[in-house]
Amino acid sequence: MINGFAINIDSFQVLMKMWIVLVLLSVFSETVICYSHGKVEVACGDMTPQHGHDPSTKNPPFNIIADKSQLSPGDEIKVTLSVASSEGKHYFKGFLIEARNAENLSEKVGSFKLISPGISQLLTCDSKEGSAVSHTDKSQKTEVQVIWVAPSDSPSSVQFLVTVAQGYKEYWVKSPGPVVSQNGVAPPPQTTFGGSIGAQTTTSSILSRSFTSEGCGSKKSCLRDPDGCDPQNDIACHFLSFRALGSSVMFELSGPAVGYVSFALSQDKWMGKDDVYLCIRDADRVEIKAAYVSGRIHPEYSSQNILKDTAWRLSDGVIQCSFRRDIILPPENLNRFSLDQMYYLFMAHGRAEDGRTHRHDRQPLISTYQTAITGPPEDLTGSRSPLLMKYHGAFMLIAWTSTVSAGVIMARYFKPDWPEMNILGQKVWFQLHRMLMALTVLLTLVGFVLPFMYRGGWTVCFHDLVVTIFLGIHQQALFLPAPWSTGVLAAIVVWFVLADLVLEVHRRGFLPIGQ
Repeated sequence: MINGFAINIDSFQVLMKMWIVLVLLSVFSETVICYSHGKVEVACGDMTPQHGHDPSTKNPPFNIIADKSQLSPGDEIKVTLSVASSEGKHYFKGFLIEARNAENLSEKVGSFKLISPGISQLLTCDSKEGSAVSHTDKSQKTEVQVIWVAPSDSPSSVQFLVTVAQGYKEYWVKSPGPVVSQNGVAPPPQTTFGGSIGAQTTTSSILSRSFTSEGCGSKKSCLRDPDGCDPQNDIACHFLSFRALGSSVMFELSGPAVGYVSFALSQDKWMGKDDVYLCIRDADRVEIKAAYVSGRIHPEYSSQNILKDTAWRLSDGVIQCSFRRDIILPPENLNRFSLDQMYYLFMAHGRAEDGRTHRHDRQPLISTYQTAITGPPEDLTGSRSPLLMKYHGAFMLIAWTSTVSAGVIMARYFKPDWPEMNILGQKVWFQLHRMLMALTVLLTLVGFVLPFMYRGGWTVCFHDLVVTIFLGIHQQALFLPAPWSTGVLAAIVVWFVLADLVLEVHRRGFLPIGQ
């Protein structure tokens, strides 16, 4: 008895299930909100969202006003961004407001205060705290108000600039707002911005027929899933081909998908720091884009027009696209790999919403070995699940669905059986229970090590921490005396609570393990 309450194996399992649910909820909630939180310091300079689409050239459907036209150092000026009374959407979702020197628009001026902290937040741009204001989520808004504080060394005139997004593909960049000037100073002519800000676009043609696997291994290199499939006859075929054409390489990409198909050039078999190319379905057309993936985040689309002879086709739920890219690109094309090197190839597909790609639906297909993009044609092979990871999954599945369950059943229902029989001085049920739990620990240990063998080193992530804690907890089952010891069980519960606290602290960023 502890504090008047009996601790038994049933309550322990209830605690385990509750803890798992809480962990999963925390992970999923983090996944949902992390892309719309408005922490857009990366856009402080040019105020352009990293959406990979061109800003709208239509008249902005919103107004930005200031409650004063003149300023003195230390003045507080209320700035209001609101929806204009016009046709179309009567809301906006994202925004970025800055104040800049009207005679030098690269210089940010002053700081902001919040009026509605529920929908707005301060940003630190160019190491100036509170020098910009952005949204906190993607909820629909009709108005937002902020206070701008003029600094003691304020320039003679200040202009407010705003970027507003109604959706992922529909936004207005660096729209000019009102100009406020110090007393007695005539405001300079208001600067306006055209619709040329953003990525360049390329007119794509429509493919007249489907790709074919003819020539794979002899005229062009191919990576296919399933092996040997032909996209001309099999709509379930995921297909990538490439061949050198003089100083460039022609790529063909095909696969069934509701949103996008993509491939990446990678120097290893893990996602991150990869050169990515995507064919994204947008209603009844396809956008072909180059991007860079720095980690397990959304791709950063290239602002340079590096793809040539782009073409696409939509048929029976299959997305197909082709393009040509120079082997060597000028130095200003950052994060673009030279095509005269050897790389692993990744193929992935998934959903896209309003032009924004989501996480791939399946594990990417990864080529078995590195291949030379401009080398001799090859018929490549790949896998969505490396052999070591298959063993990892099998061992974990056997441990957590078979042996551990059998061990619990043995302890719960077979205590009355074999009352007169002992094995090595202990009851039969207990020795069988301990044997099954020992096998669980052994399988878990082996399964735990295999991913690190696959990665070639030690890495720490959320999944690793959870498995380590479970492993530590179930090791206690090897040493439980008969009958159950409340002291040991109490220690396990305390361990569980402490582990939960450690994970929660890590999730909130106070314990940066593995970062």
